[in-house]
Amino acid sequence: MTLPLSCVHHVALITADYDKSRRFYIDVLGAQVLNEVYREARDSYKLDLMLPGGIQLELFSFPSPPPRPSYPEACGLRHLALATTDIDTCVVQLEQRGVVPEPIRIDEYTGARFTFFCDPDGTPIELYEVASS
Repeated sequence: MTLPLSCVHHVALITADYDKSRRFYIDVLGAQVLNEVYREARDSYKLDLMLPGGIQLELFSFPSPPPRPSYPEACGLRHLALATTDIDTCVVQLEQRGVVPEPIRIDEYTGARFTFFCDPDGTPIELYEVASS
């Protein structure tokens, strides 16, 4: 019997510089704030965001989180992949916002175009071009 799962509900990220990451996800990627709380007992912020396309993201701050052990082959989440039907426009808009994506590549198995860039903490984010429906 398969589990009755329907989709990924959200992705959670821990940031070293909360204000910088908050600005990145809102100003660069166009996220909308759903909820933001400061948790005094943990000295931590929790920011619930909605990225374009209905993707929910939780952004956490914690005092002195350990750095990412390697890029991008650390055990655990390798990268966050965002689908787009127009990778060229995304790249231009990211560059206009001060983000420099890697050169666009072609997936050797699917033929799809993709690129990577990083958030302020170095978390790899992939843009993956899909056919428009």
